[in-house]
Amino acid sequence: MTFDSRQFLAHLTQAPGIYRMLDAQGDTLYVGKAKRLKARLASYFRGALNAKTQAMVGRIADVQVTVTRSEIEALLLEQTLIKELRPPYNILLRDDKSYPFVFVTDRHPYPALEYKRARRRHEDGRYLGPYPSSGAVRESLSLMQKIFRIRNCEDSVFAHRTRPCLQYQIQRCSAPCVGYISEADYRRDLEHAVMCLEGRSEQVTSELTEAMEAASRALAFEDAARLRDQVQHLRQLQQRQFVDTEGGDADVFALAEREDSLCISVLAVRQGRLLGARHHKPGNSLGLAACDLLAEFVSQYYLGQGREIPREVITSLALADADILESALAARAERRVRLTHSVRGHRQQWLELARTNAEQQLAGQLASQAQITHRFDALRDALALTQTPQRLECFDISHSHGEATVASCVVFDLSGPRKSDYRRFNIEGVPAGDDYAAMRQALSRRFRRLAEGEGVAPDILLVDGGKGQLNQAREVLAELGLEHILLLGVAKGTTRRAGLETLFVETVDRTLDLDSASPALHLIQHVRDEAHRFAITGHRTRRDKARRSSTLEDIEGIGPKRRRELLRFFGGLQGVKQASREELERVPGISATLAETIHRSLHG
Repeated sequence: MTFDSRQFLAHLTQAPGIYRMLDAQGDTLYVGKAKRLKARLASYFRGALNAKTQAMVGRIADVQVTVTRSEIEALLLEQTLIKELRPPYNILLRDDKSYPFVFVTDRHPYPALEYKRARRRHEDGRYLGPYPSSGAVRESLSLMQKIFRIRNCEDSVFAHRTRPCLQYQIQRCSAPCVGYISEADYRRDLEHAVMCLEGRSEQVTSELTEAMEAASRALAFEDAARLRDQVQHLRQLQQRQFVDTEGGDADVFALAEREDSLCISVLAVRQGRLLGARHHKPGNSLGLAACDLLAEFVSQYYLGQGREIPREVITSLALADADILESALAARAERRVRLTHSVRGHRQQWLELARTNAEQQLAGQLASQAQITHRFDALRDALALTQTPQRLECFDISHSHGEATVASCVVFDLSGPRKSDYRRFNIEGVPAGDDYAAMRQALSRRFRRLAEGEGVAPDILLVDGGKGQLNQAREVLAELGLEHILLLGVAKGTTRRAGLETLFVETVDRTLDLDSASPALHLIQHVRDEAHRFAITGHRTRRDKARRSSTLEDIEGIGPKRRRELLRFFGGLQGVKQASREELERVPGISATLAETIHRSLHG
C-alpha cells in the first residue's frame, strides 16, 4: 500500500514535535525532530531530495508524530527514541555503558590510583575524569606511578605482602605494604599525583622544588636527588601538555570529510589539561551536510548516551539550531553550557588540534580502505574470477589437548574486518583433539542457517588447515546444497613461516601458487591470522572459565557470596588453595565445618 503523503500533510499540525517514519513491516526507518512538524515533513515529499533521502522516502509506509511543548523537549525525546529504536537512517553511536575514571578510595590508609569504569561518580572516594578512552587513563596512571611511586596492587594483595614486590625494585612503588614509607609521606605523594591529574602540575612542581632545596640545605642528598627527578619528570610532562596552564573544561568536536568518508574527533579537556582524543566514524545514510551531521552527532553524543556535559562544547563548524541544542544541554546538565564554534587563544589551539586529529585519522582510514580494495582485486585476479569478491569468511579451531574446543568464524568485506558478523562456536560431542569433526560441526551450524534462508553467503570460504579440513568443508557445503561458494584451504608450510603456505582451491588436487609479496596472499594471511586470534581468545576464555568455576563452585555450601569472600580475602584462587583450615575459618561466613569441607575438597 502506497503512503498518501498529500492526505497525511493536510491534517498535520504546525506545532513542534518528533516524527517516526515506518516501513511496511512497521519498523522505524528514521526519527527526526521539527520546530514545525508540517513544514518539516512536507519537505520530504515536495522538495528536491538527494538520492539517499529519496531511497528512504520510497520505503515509507506510515509516519507517526508526537507533539511536544517546545523544540527543546522534541530534541530530548528524539535522542531517547534513537537510542531505544536504533533506526537505520539515523546516526548511531555505540552506547558506552560506563566511562573510564582514575579512582582514589577514601577507605584505605594507603590508597592506590585505580582504573575504574562507572556510569557516574559515587560517594566512595575521588573520581578524576571521565577520560575519553581507557588508554588515556592507563597512560596517566603509568606517569603518576613513575613520578610519585604510587602503588597499583589490589587491596587483598597489599594486605598479605611480607616483602616488596617487583614494582618496588623498578622504582614504581614506595612499598607502603611493608612500611618502607610513612602514611603521611605516602599521602603527600598521592595528593601531588591527584593535583597533577587535575591540571595543577605547576603548583606541584613549585612545592617539590622548595622541598628539594630544603633537603639539599639539610645535606639530605638522596632525598634531594629523588625530588630533583620528580621535578624533571614533571617539567617534561608540562612540555607535552602545552595547554595545561590555561584552565577550563571543554569537549572539542572536529569533523573531517573527504571522498565520501568522514571522521569526527572528540578531544576532552578538563581543568585545562588535554586528557586525550577519541575518533568516531558515524554513518551518513541520508547524505546530510557536514554542519547538520555534526549537529546530529553532538546531540546524540550527550543527550542520547548520558555522558557528562562539560561547561563548554566547541565545534569546528557552526551547528544548525545551535541555540536549541545549547539550551537542551544546559537543561540536562542543570547549569549553563556554552556551545560555540568561534574561539580564540588557547581554545583555538584545542580546535586546531582536534582538526589535525580528524584529518590524520581520516587519511589513515582512506589509505587502509585503498589497500584492502587493492588486495581484494588482487585475489580476484589470482583466482581468475569475473567479479571482485565482496565477502570472505574464515574458520579456525583452537583447543588445548582437546580441552575447551572453540571454532571461530571471522568475516571480511571491502571495508575490512566486519566484526559485528564474527561468530564463535563451542564444540561439544566430538572426540578430544579431533579437528576434522570440530570443523564439520562448526561449518554445519553456520551454513545450515544459511541453507534455511538466514544470513548472508560468503563469496569465498577460507578454511585454516590442510586437506582434511578442506574435505570436511566441501562435504558440508555439498550436503546443504551450497556448492556455489568457492572454497579455499590454507595449510601451513613445513616450516610454518608466513609466505610458505599451501593454498588449495576447491579440491586438494588444485593448488594456488602466490608470491610472498602478493597482495592477494597478504589478504589471505590477514584473514587467517584474525580467525586464529579470535579462536584462541574464545578458547582461552572458555578454558579459564571452566577452570575457575570447577574448583569452588562444586563445593557444597559455597555459593556466589562465599566464593567472592574467599577470593577477596586470599587475593585469588591460588591463595585459597594454599590456605590452612585455620586461615579459612577467618573468612567472614566460613564456619569451622565449612572450612574443613573446603580444605578437604581442594586437597583430597
